[in-house]
Amino acid sequence: MLRCQICGKPAERHHIVYKSQGGVDFPLNFKYLCPEHHRGEYGPHKNRKLDLKYKLEMQHKLEKLLYKKFYTLDELITLLQINKGMLKKLLKDCKLYKEGYKSFDVIYRLMGRKIYTESMMEEYYDFIANF
Repeated sequence: MLRCQICGKPAERHHIVYKSQGGVDFPLNFKYLCPEHHRGEYGPHKNRKLDLKYKLEMQHKLEKLLYKKFYTLDELITLLQINKGMLKKLLKDCKLYKEGYKSFDVIYRLMGRKIYTESMMEEYYDFIANF
């Protein structure tokens, strides 16, 4: 049984980069949360700050994991624990160099074709302060 990563109660799988945002099924894109911490008032679906925090955490994990400039498809499958067909579909528009795919391109696609920055959190705080 899955357990909430916050409180330990029975959990469901939360996609950090939502499927509607281009997110795919692979372990780093999952956070296990109970219904309260998932869809509750302070969960990522209703709390933009928390949603951004989870996305930044995931992106940082990907950047640490994919530290080389290029990766072959097989290396990516192993490192990301991702389905080969899904990965090929995700990378179909990426240029394949003789060394493999650029890690930046892979991260960009896995993050739903968006790169998140710490300044986005600061902008969020500025927006709240000015509200």
